[in-house]
Amino acid sequence: MNNVPDFVVAIPARYASTRLPGKPLAALAGVPMVVHVARRALAAGAREVWVATDDARIAAALEGFDGVRVAMTRADHASGTDRLAECARQAGWGEQDIVVNLQGDEPFAPAAGIRAVAATLAGSGAPMATLATPVEDAPTLFDPNVVKLVRNAQGDALYFSRAPIPWHRDAFARSRDALPPGQWLRHIGIYGYRAGFLQRFAAMPPGTLEQVESLEQLRVLEAGFRIAVSLSPESFPPGIDTPEDLARADALMRATA
Repeated sequence: MNNVPDFVVAIPARYASTRLPGKPLAALAGVPMVVHVARRALAAGAREVWVATDDARIAAALEGFDGVRVAMTRADHASGTDRLAECARQAGWGEQDIVVNLQGDEPFAPAAGIRAVAATLAGSGAPMATLATPVEDAPTLFDPNVVKLVRNAQGDALYFSRAPIPWHRDAFARSRDALPPGQWLRHIGIYGYRAGFLQRFAAMPPGTLEQVESLEQLRVLEAGFRIAVSLSPESFPPGIDTPEDLARADALMRATA
């Protein structure tokens, strides 16, 4: 990805996480998680970095953080996409501006990966882009908490699923303990959109597939729009969802500080 386009980063940061309340403010090496995520966005070279939140405590944690702006958004948004659409309106981004949606629980997101999703969007001509990485073991493939995807020959997503896709009929009939030859892809939850399409996406009604799989990106495919997918140039450590994840991340952050 040598030709990285101009892009902005928006980070949705909701206080009321189900499994880890107050997650954006959880301390990693003594620093709130949302600050670490914003630092990753700045390191990637974003023109602007915004945190979209509905909680004054999160906004307060970012006070004095040079280069990061806060959009105070409504508390009743159904999804992070809706929150980012409101942020984009507050920021005044143009229809063609590239917006990278970096999740607020990704304090180890590699700068190269953030740039890669922006470059994928710009190079593909699609209104939306994301990243994937190869699945390396059978337990990951069969884990419903891990989202898998398949692409067409042009690199666009055909489908996202919590199920193992594609299903290797013959190999899996014999055993599900090892991966047969081939490439299975795990979705990485980072997205790029044109700012105009972000508004359109947020205005779409939830699709049937989205409701079945509980995967918001299926709304876009079901509506007939393209999602370009590139392989991440660097590994993306998993996001932080549980207290156990937080403890591991804190130890890693302290060890590498």
